[in-house]
Amino acid sequence: MSAIDASIVLIALPTIGRDLPNTSPFDLIWVLVGYQLVISAVLVNFGRLADMLGRARLFTLGFAIFTVASGFCSLSQSGTQLVVFRMVQGLGAALLFSNSTAILTDAFPFEERGRALGTNAVAVSGGSVMGLVLGGFLTAVLGWRSIFWVNVPIGVAATVWSHYRLKEQSTRRKGQKLDIPGNIAFAAGVFILLSGISLYAVTSVGDSVAGGLVVGGVAILALFFYVETKVKDPMLKLSLFRNRLFAAGTVAIFLNSLARGAVLLVLVFYLQGPNMGLGPFAAGVFLLPNTAMISLAGPVGGYLSDKKGPRLVATVGLVITATGLLLLSRLPASVDFWGLAIPLAITGIGMGTFAPPNRASVMSAVPPEDRGLAAGISTTLINFGNSLSRSIAFVILALVVPVPQLDDMFVGNYAALGSFTQSFVEGIHLVFLVSAAFVLISIVPSILRGSRRAPEGEAEIESLAEEKP
Repeated sequence: MSAIDASIVLIALPTIGRDLPNTSPFDLIWVLVGYQLVISAVLVNFGRLADMLGRARLFTLGFAIFTVASGFCSLSQSGTQLVVFRMVQGLGAALLFSNSTAILTDAFPFEERGRALGTNAVAVSGGSVMGLVLGGFLTAVLGWRSIFWVNVPIGVAATVWSHYRLKEQSTRRKGQKLDIPGNIAFAAGVFILLSGISLYAVTSVGDSVAGGLVVGGVAILALFFYVETKVKDPMLKLSLFRNRLFAAGTVAIFLNSLARGAVLLVLVFYLQGPNMGLGPFAAGVFLLPNTAMISLAGPVGGYLSDKKGPRLVATVGLVITATGLLLLSRLPASVDFWGLAIPLAITGIGMGTFAPPNRASVMSAVPPEDRGLAAGISTTLINFGNSLSRSIAFVILALVVPVPQLDDMFVGNYAALGSFTQSFVEGIHLVFLVSAAFVLISIVPSILRGSRRAPEGEAEIESLAEEKP
C-alpha cells in the first residue's frame, strides 16, 4: 500500500500542480520530500519502540494512521494542506516500514531470508507497478483526489486483518528509552538541509539564504552524531557499524537510494511535458518496464543470494543498474515506448537484483534483539537518500535551466514553455549521469562486505530458537 501511494502521487504531480489552488513548485516537491522526511526522522525510534512494545502491534497501528491520513489528503484545499496531511501519512508509513522487514526476518531462518525478503520486494515493486497505472488512470478519469481514496478500503481491510491474524514472534526488550534529543536533532537537520536545497532549485530566494540553510542543516546533523555518542540508547546505534557486513550493506543502500530517487521523478515531467505531451495514464504505462523488472528480478536476486551469497549478487545488480542509468543519460528530446523501455528495464533488473540480497545481508548481520533497530536504520537511509536524490535532481536542473521555466514545468503550465529547450534535455542527461556515479561508488562497499557466511553466532542462535518447545 505504501508503494502504491508513492508511485500514484508521483505520476499525478503535474495534475496536482495545475488543479489544486495555491500550490507552488516548492509545495509539489514537498508533497514527495515531506512524506519521506517524516519517515526518515522517526523510523529508527519506531523500530526501537517496536522492539520494546511488539512489532505486530505497531505494524497494525501504522495501517490505521496511514488510512486515516489518506482520507484527509483527498480533502486538501491547498498545497500546504496536502503537504501537512502527507507528512501525517508518513507517520503511518514509518510504522509499516520499520516493522515489515524485522517481522519477516524473525519468521524465516537465515538460509531462507533472501527469498522471503525477495518476495516482500515483489509486493513493494508490484505496488509501484499498480500505482503508476492506477494513478494515471484515476487521475485522468476521476481527478487527482481519487488517488488517495484508493488507500482507504485497502487500509481498512489491512488493519483488520493485521489485528486479528498477525502474531507476535519477537522477544520484547525492556529497560530501553527513546532517543528524543537525537530524534529532534536529526529531524531538524534533515528538514533544514532539504529546505535549503529545494528553495535554491525552485525559487529566487538567493544563494546566500539557500546556502545558509544547507550549512545549518549539515551543522545540526553533525550535532546529531555527537549526541548519539552520549545517550544511553541512541537513535543511531553507531556500534552496529563496527560490523563490516552491516556497515558495508548500509552504505551501499544509501548510495543506491541517492541514485534511485530521481529516476522516475524526472521522467514523469519529461513524459508529460510539451515535447512528449503524454497524459498521466500513458506516462504511467511508459514507466512500467522499470517497476515490472524490479518485481521480476527481486525474487530471483533473493534466490541467488541464498545460493551464492549476497556480495556477488548485490554487486552484479549494481553494475546492471549503472549500465541502465548510463543508457538513460542519452535520451533524446522525445522517444517512443521501446526507446525508453529498454534502458528502464535494464535499470529495474539491476535494482531488483541488488535489493533483496543486500537487505538480507544487513538484517542477518545483527542479533535478533536489534533487528527492529537495524531495519529502521537501513530504511531511514533509503528514504533520506531518496529525498536527497530528488532535491539534488532539481538543483542539477536549475543549474542549466532558468528557474521560471522549471517553475512552469513543475506546476504543469506547459503552454508557457512552448517546447523543451536543449538545456532541459541536457539537465536530464546530467541527472542520470550523477545517479550512475552514485551507483558505481556503491560497488565499493558492496564488494567489501565480506563472504556469504552468517555472522558468528547466527547459526547457533537460529538452532537454539528452533529447539524451544
